Amino acid sequence: MYQDHTIQDVGRLLPTKIEGIEKGKEVDQIVNILKKAKREGLKVSIAGKRHSQGGHTYYPDGVVLDMTSFNKILGINQKNKSIHVGSGATWDEIQNVLSPKGLAVKVMQSQNIFTVGGAISVNVHGRDIKNESLDNSVNWFHLLLPNGKIVKVDPKSEPELFRDVIGGYGLFGVILDVELQVTEDEVYEIRTKKVNVEEFPEYVHSIRENPEVKMAYARISVAPQTLMDSMFVVEYHTTERPLTENLRKLKEEQQPFLTNFLLNLSRKTSFGKDWLWYLQEKYFLSIDKSLLSRNNAMRSESDFLLYRNQKNTDTLQEFFVPIDEYPSYVKDIHEFLKRDDINLLNFTIRYVSKDDSSLLTYAKTDMIAIVALFNHGKQTKEVERAQRSIQKMIDITLKHNGTFYLPYYPYATKKQLLEAYPTFEEFVREKKKYDPNEDMTSLFYERYRN
Repeated sequence: MYQDHTIQDVGRLLPTKIEGIEKGKEVDQIVNILKKAKREGLKVSIAGKRHSQGGHTYYPDGVVLDMTSFNKILGINQKNKSIHVGSGATWDEIQNVLSPKGLAVKVMQSQNIFTVGGAISVNVHGRDIKNESLDNSVNWFHLLLPNGKIVKVDPKSEPELFRDVIGGYGLFGVILDVELQVTEDEVYEIRTKKVNVEEFPEYVHSIRENPEVKMAYARISVAPQTLMDSMFVVEYHTTERPLTENLRKLKEEQQPFLTNFLLNLSRKTSFGKDWLWYLQEKYFLSIDKSLLSRNNAMRSESDFLLYRNQKNTDTLQEFFVPIDEYPSYVKDIHEFLKRDDINLLNFTIRYVSKDDSSLLTYAKTDMIAIVALFNHGKQTKEVERAQRSIQKMIDITLKHNGTFYLPYYPYATKKQLLEAYPTFEEFVREKKKYDPNEDMTSLFYERYRN
């Protein structure tokens, strides 16, 4: 017997009644969970930390397969530089076993709280400008198909299924375990500076060609006084410095209270946004020439992702535009933001290489990724108002030959989705090929499938 349960993801905008949650702990048990759900005519959704924001991990009256307990570290091969883990392992757990061995992750999100299975399902990218998206560091994974068969998937032996599952939002089966490529942990020197928006494409091309720059990201102001005009970059340069125990030690959250206080102030006032940007810029420019390990360079604050308020919520969106479109894109977004009242809290900027390893690729060419953090109310009218604003931002993105990321709240129309992802209908056909009864589904898939 299942126990009725209301579930929601981190966005807290889609509370949904489900039949229950099942913890995946052993392969045979997971197989039996799928068989039982099928016998009882229940749909199954797969969940990790549930940090997607658009109902990707549950479905009304369905069963949620929670994979967070399927998190064993199964082996590390130092010679081949690889790690074998259960799909429920978090990046934090992986870093904690890699760091003592002088190894580091190649690609992950900028926060380490997410599971590997979830990261594969959305094909994440991060600060590393040389290793591109996550799919390029996945050697293989075992996949439990909806029909109960377990298959080993890698780019050569199962290219079609690999392309479906990477960035496939958990719709083709249960990722059980994964072998990932890892790399040497090393000491980086941080370099920070201000960059002009018009010169940013040239800057991106230059750091891509610079072998000393391994990681980088940027931020552009959303504060009223410097809106879309002030911009700084953070680079991580290789050094010959030894990896001392002090540098190797994994850092924890730093000053989350201060971060939360400033973010909360910026949610409520224009003054708060101006003050937050001033302090952000001052802080990052002050850490120029400081040293840290690769593992620590990939561990940024995640406390802000856990924002809780009864009346409003923070939601993420991410837009991608070709590198050379960036200055004109920023100009158009600037004009839009001057007219619109959407409560935009932050823009973080990264680089993403062209990537066709996923059927639902977001990087049709070399792209600038713009991660946007918004705050808006949870009432229907407030969500609809935010949706209208974000749809306009999506239109601007599409006008500049861009795309948008799918793990977040589904503000986009079906027309916008198809323009950004012309392979989506092929994706649905592939889904039905491997799961003809659509036994595995989600609110996200149901919104766009027809």
